[in-house]
Amino acid sequence: MTRILADGNKKTVQHISEAGNIPYKYAFKVIKKLERAGLVKSNRGPKGGYTLLKDLNSFSLFDILKAVDEQFYVHQCLLNTSSCLHHTTECQCKVHHEFNRIQKRLIHELQAKSMKEILNV
Repeated sequence: MTRILADGNKKTVQHISEAGNIPYKYAFKVIKKLERAGLVKSNRGPKGGYTLLKDLNSFSLFDILKAVDEQFYVHQCLLNTSSCLHHTTECQCKVHHEFNRIQKRLIHELQAKSMKEILNV
């Protein structure tokens, strides 16, 4: 969706859906999450649509993924709400630690480039 909005012009959800080959209902849900996260702006009215609110240099893939899925984890055991019999204060789970290492690396990589760098615009 960011790629479709990158030119700065207003786009309707219908246009975003068609241009991205994304089901309309899914596109609508995602664009609303991006709006709540402050990445896109809704422009109401007959010539309304959605535009990017932030400059492409100011956000990354991580920001988009976090907006769409606040609980962005490689495995559910990393959630604070998840209980794991193998990871307790007394017994540190090696698999949990590996997932945690991978999670940190993934976040680092997703934050490494701005959307402008990725889209090469």
